Amino acid sequence: MYRIRIVSAFVGRWFAVIVLAAGALALAVPDAFSGLTVAIPWLLAVIMLGMGMTLRPVDFAIIARRPWALLLGVAVQFFVMPLLGFGIAVALGLSPMLTAGMILVGSVPGGTASNVMVYLSKGDTALSVAMTSVSTLLAPVLTPLLVLVLVGESLPVNAGALFVSIVQIVLVPVVLGLVLRMIVPRLVERFLDVLPLLSVAGITVVVAAVIAASASTLLSIGVLVVVAVILHNSLGLTLGYYIGRLFGLPVASRRALSFEVGMQNSGLAAALAVAHFNPVAALPAAIFSVWHNVSGSVLASYWARKDLSSDEVSESLPVTTRAGSDR
Repeated sequence: MYRIRIVSAFVGRWFAVIVLAAGALALAVPDAFSGLTVAIPWLLAVIMLGMGMTLRPVDFAIIARRPWALLLGVAVQFFVMPLLGFGIAVALGLSPMLTAGMILVGSVPGGTASNVMVYLSKGDTALSVAMTSVSTLLAPVLTPLLVLVLVGESLPVNAGALFVSIVQIVLVPVVLGLVLRMIVPRLVERFLDVLPLLSVAGITVVVAAVIAASASTLLSIGVLVVVAVILHNSLGLTLGYYIGRLFGLPVASRRALSFEVGMQNSGLAAALAVAHFNPVAALPAAIFSVWHNVSGSVLASYWARKDLSSDEVSESLPVTTRAGSDR
């Protein structure tokens, strides 16, 4: 297990580089990876099962202790990110499929990578974990609704099918993982060190499959999509922090809000895009998956070097056993 921990730490540290390399390889030889798109929903289900296995009932205790901060965070995430995705896509004149992809990225719940970033940045980890968990559980209802409202006028959207997909890919695996953690905790804890490896492997395959299946589109307008994704992520991180400040949250909670709003479950967005639109719509999610880990790491490193006074620190829980990421 010690060796697995070492490998997991290495893979987690270099996750963005690994995914970037896989994406570059898929772009160079797309035929070798394009057939992998059928595996995307299954890969995401396994990752979500891993996330569920890291959860415990205590992770939801903050709902009773500090419901206001949690409700604010979840509301901001499902309000700010979808509108940002839509506004940026319109401003840059993206195609309807890419616009749908941007909106999907904004409408999915937060990813577990945000929990790690909050922990590293000395933020409110308990709030972050609760926000990720609650937004994930709300996703089957809110994500299809947001996509229907924002995409429905330009593309046909089957909200019912989206709901079923999210239940299958997210809700069922997460609940199953949580139940397994409660029923056989010792058995599950033996596998926790392996979960980051599975998460990284899964999202790497997702990114490679998406890029391979839409290589021609990426080569023709790649720079524009990258700009859109960077703007989406950067504005999400910024608005999350300052909205927290506007509502009087302590600095540690603002940091949690920043990462929870700015870092999305881009793997889920890619899976939904491929299943309900086409691989082109999954491009923003694939690029987001790489970029938000880079920007999140940089921001977490910057904040980690800034000490917090006692009144700026909120209750925090360690996240050393979380399942890597969505990422």
